Amino acid sequence: MGKQKEYIGTVTSDKMQKTVIVRVSQLSKHSKYNRIIRSFNKFKAHDENGVAKIGDEVRIRETRPLSKDKRYRVVEIVKKAAIPEIEIKQE
Repeated sequence: MGKQKEYIGTVTSDKMQKTVIVRVSQLSKHSKYNRIIRSFNKFKAHDENGVAKIGDEVRIRETRPLSKDKRYRVVEIVKKAAIPEIEIKQE
């Protein structure tokens, strides 16, 4: 068995049970025009404990097929999303 792929991406959806959608960005150089191209992929990843929320930066690792679309598992949360402070006005 070969080495499992690992990516770091941002959680874009956590609406499913035990599943998150992770957007992984890539920068590459165009072979002819030498311009930097930004592309991204979306992966469905298994989140057993349901701790990853929208905006979190997570590390995902390739695994055996868990369902029709899920081929990745959330390994760790690299950075939690910044939660804006909400002021409550009392009158």
